[in-house]
Amino acid sequence: MAARCFAPAAPVDARNSAPDTNEAPESIAVLQRRADFLAANRGLRVARPGFVLLARPNGGRGKRYGITVTKKIGNAVVRNRMKRRFRELLRAALPDEGLPDHDHVLIGREGGIERDFAKMRGELSFALSRAADGKGDPSRRRRSGRK
Repeated sequence: MAARCFAPAAPVDARNSAPDTNEAPESIAVLQRRADFLAANRGLRVARPGFVLLARPNGGRGKRYGITVTKKIGNAVVRNRMKRRFRELLRAALPDEGLPDHDHVLIGREGGIERDFAKMRGELSFALSRAADGKGDPSRRRRSGRK
C-alpha cells in the first residue's frame, strides 16, 4: 500500500462560510415556442416609441418573456444589439414590475435602437403599469387574406 504524502487540510474559519444575505433573483423563463408568441399576440398590447409590449395570462406558468425584432429594424448586428438591450430592460424590470403568471413579449420598433436606455426603462415601467391596469391600446386590425 502506498503512503500518502499530502498534509491534512487546515480547519476552515466559520466566518468564511456565512450564508449569503443576497437572495437569488427570481427565475424568469424565456418564451421559445411559436405558439406562445402567437398567444401573446392575442393579449393586451401597449405601444411605446421604442417597442410594443404584449402581455397575456399564461395559466400559472409564472413570469415569462420573449423578444421579437424583425429584419425591418436592420441587419443582424443591429437586431442583436436591440435584443441585448431588451433583455437587460426585462431583467431589471420584470422581477418587481412584471405581471404575475403572464407572458411578456417586447417587439422592437425602428426608433428603439437610438433611444436612450434610461428613457426606455421608464417607458417599460409605464407600459407594465398600463398592462397591470388592463389599459392596453386597441388591438391591431386583422389583415385581409390572412387566416
